[in-house]
Amino acid sequence: MHHSRVHDERLPNRECNHCGDSFYCESARTYCSEDCHDAAVSYEGEANPNFSDATEQTNCEVCDAEFEYYPSEKGGVYCPDCVENVAWRDPPQISGTAHHSWSGGKLSVSCDVCDARVERYPSQIQSEVILCSRECHAEWLSEAFTGDGHPNWRGGGVGDYGPGWRAVRERALERDDHACVLCGADADELGRNPDVHHIVPVRLFAALPVLAVRDAHTLDNVVSLCPGCHRRAEFGRVSRTELRWRAGIPRTDAPASGVPA
Repeated sequence: MHHSRVHDERLPNRECNHCGDSFYCESARTYCSEDCHDAAVSYEGEANPNFSDATEQTNCEVCDAEFEYYPSEKGGVYCPDCVENVAWRDPPQISGTAHHSWSGGKLSVSCDVCDARVERYPSQIQSEVILCSRECHAEWLSEAFTGDGHPNWRGGGVGDYGPGWRAVRERALERDDHACVLCGADADELGRNPDVHHIVPVRLFAALPVLAVRDAHTLDNVVSLCPGCHRRAEFGRVSRTELRWRAGIPRTDAPASGVPA
């Protein structure tokens, strides 16, 4: 107690079993530090608390060297050196007829566009067509997706616009000052005259038995549009009411009776 109070430390009461230094510890510790413990205590071989002397000896099937192994860990076929060296291993044969999905290999077939011979696996010739290149693919798309082959086909055009179209087109361009009624782009900016768009499509006139294509060619049913605005109008992104208002067409001048305004 005197030593603890006066010198602020306790007297040693233990001696390290490894280095022999004296140290104080309230428990029955036999080593002064973890380093001394690790240096004195071994967990290898028989010193391991789980040691059961269960190793077996055998010869490596590759180099015939004798080695020990635990049956619970591996089959005792290859020694550690041969396990690390992969050069002796034969890779599995998975190509050609040895592959589990082998179905006969490539077949020689003809391109449906240019008739060139190409090789394809059976799984690659289950589609609608056989094509040998990007060029043939582009040519096939151009032919297959034209007209009624296109997924957006709605019956096609109406053929020749017939008499009256040229005259009303010129009058519409003059009325609109040869400029787009929506964005204002004129012939000088476009490098040509704007398109002339039918507010009510010609196909609606052609579909009604009491009307004809020429009935669509009236000044109150056409407006001047640049190519970009023309596409917007064709896809319904600009209302017919706005087109008429932009062109200064009175609402009372709607197209002939029977055609949607």
